Amino acid sequence: MTDKKTIAVIGATGAQGGGLVRAILADPAGPFTVRAITRSAGTERARRLAEAGAEVVEADLADEASLRKAFDGAHGAYVVTNFWESGSAKVELAQMAVAAAAAKDADVHHVIWSTLEDTRGYLPVGSDRYPSLEGYTVPHFDAKAEGDALFEQLGVPTTLLRTTFYWESFAQGLAPTRGEDGRLVLTLAIGERRLAGIAAEDIGRTALGIFARGEEYIGRTVSIAGEHLTGEQLAQAFADAFGEPVDYRPLTHDQLRALPIPAAAEIGNMFQFYYEAEKDFVGARDLDVVRSLNPNLQTFRGWLDAHKEQLRPAA
Repeated sequence: MTDKKTIAVIGATGAQGGGLVRAILADPAGPFTVRAITRSAGTERARRLAEAGAEVVEADLADEASLRKAFDGAHGAYVVTNFWESGSAKVELAQMAVAAAAAKDADVHHVIWSTLEDTRGYLPVGSDRYPSLEGYTVPHFDAKAEGDALFEQLGVPTTLLRTTFYWESFAQGLAPTRGEDGRLVLTLAIGERRLAGIAAEDIGRTALGIFARGEEYIGRTVSIAGEHLTGEQLAQAFADAFGEPVDYRPLTHDQLRALPIPAAAEIGNMFQFYYEAEKDFVGARDLDVVRSLNPNLQTFRGWLDAHKEQLRPAA
């Protein structure tokens, strides 16, 4: 028998949930065991988690009964939804409703809901300065913000964990590229303002710190980041990592929306929000508070040092 408390983790094979699963497994003397929730226990990632000591169970955010069963007996639950899987705020909101209802029915004592700000307070729908998308400005932000109320209305004991830009996004087309003149260029649509960023692994580690603090954090909102850096500071970090100069070249938000990339309009609107709401968005993310929950919080340079070969452009 064990007196350890079980934390059920949605998205256990993904970036956020996987970070939390690994953080719990890395602390075998700690107060928690982990139940990794995945749609398929047969995937290689799921098998690796089982081999590492996680209890792996199958459930689906489209199936409330399966999720209710996966939450059964759990002390805590980490809930995250993936907008990019469907590209639909409507689908994501339905998943949030399923998760909130399952947590309520299973009497989970502490839920951490991975959420984001509502951008429409800064960029109202209907402006001619940016497109409206599904009736939202940045659907993957705004729908998550709407989801906060789903947990509150059901009386689920919840901590709202507001995340931010993943540094891993640099591996998805945002890293410096080499121009025709041979120089490296970092292009971001943040002008001279700061971008709040974090290593995805640190989201899970910070969530573990919140679970460890327990009731103190129920009903609270925790907004997180690893560092707040300007485009020039990011470019200099890349330059130091790569051993050659990196020029920072800011894009306008319209230029970003016009790029031939998936979800360009949504990404452009997101960066416009980062830019126009910088003071409040960055100000809400107190790095000292985050470090108190996650003492091993990574800096951008520390994260980059571990990933620079993956990001290094061809000569």
